[in-house]
Amino acid sequence: MSTTAEPYPIDVLLAAAGSRRRAGALAATATFARRALLKIRHDPKQLVDSIAIPVLFTVLFTYLFGGAVSGSPGDYLTLLLPGTLAMSIAIVTMYGGARLAKDVTTGAFDRFRSLSVWRGAFVLGGLVSDAVRYVFASGVVVVLGLVMGYRPEGGVTGVAAAVALVVAFGLSLSLLWAAVALLVPDQAVVISIANVVLMPLSFASNIFVQPATMPGWLRAFVEVNPLSHVAAAARGLMNHTAGAAGAVTWSLVATAVVTAVCAPLVLHLYGRRG
Repeated sequence: MSTTAEPYPIDVLLAAAGSRRRAGALAATATFARRALLKIRHDPKQLVDSIAIPVLFTVLFTYLFGGAVSGSPGDYLTLLLPGTLAMSIAIVTMYGGARLAKDVTTGAFDRFRSLSVWRGAFVLGGLVSDAVRYVFASGVVVVLGLVMGYRPEGGVTGVAAAVALVVAFGLSLSLLWAAVALLVPDQAVVISIANVVLMPLSFASNIFVQPATMPGWLRAFVEVNPLSHVAAAARGLMNHTAGAAGAVTWSLVATAVVTAVCAPLVLHLYGRRG
């Protein structure tokens, strides 16, 4: 009678499979990006807001205030639409932070951190999915404007440059809300904080009216508001107006500063949670 122990079936299967290669950084990032995009099916509010916000503000403000502000809705649309492009992207950035907060509270965040992949892939994958949402929202704004009669003097090149600039600024804000989510992992709190920051930046800006008619104290805030610079840059690029270079430069500076501060902070908070 043999005393040799028979191996368990699972041991045989594991031995036959051999060791698996660790997923590369690019593959892991793509996987997390795909996961974030698929989650939109379970939280359609992200997609609905990407459509509703630009439609609501662009259509409503154009036909309510277009004649009073610029003489006609068509002339006002030239001022308004690049601004609502910047504002719409800025507002929907909050959902990336809310998604991360939910992953932290449900335990998914800790399970992903235990995987044998590059840790930055989780954060970078979320940014890639955010970029896809921002491009989609930008497309909604541009198509809506064309339907309403807006004809950008900057052509395809100017519109593409404006969208790229706005999306880059939106991604820097995504890093900011990711840091907030890691500090306060609660969806409702993240969205509340984002609204407290984004609402004043959106309405106390040059998006809806030019600041020349504003009181001095408000105009001073509008002129340093980063969202005003992004809106002015998008307006200059899309309308091919003189002086756009200064606004583009300030927008890039604001984007770089927010990214330089928030990216290391997010990585620090990401590691500290372990």
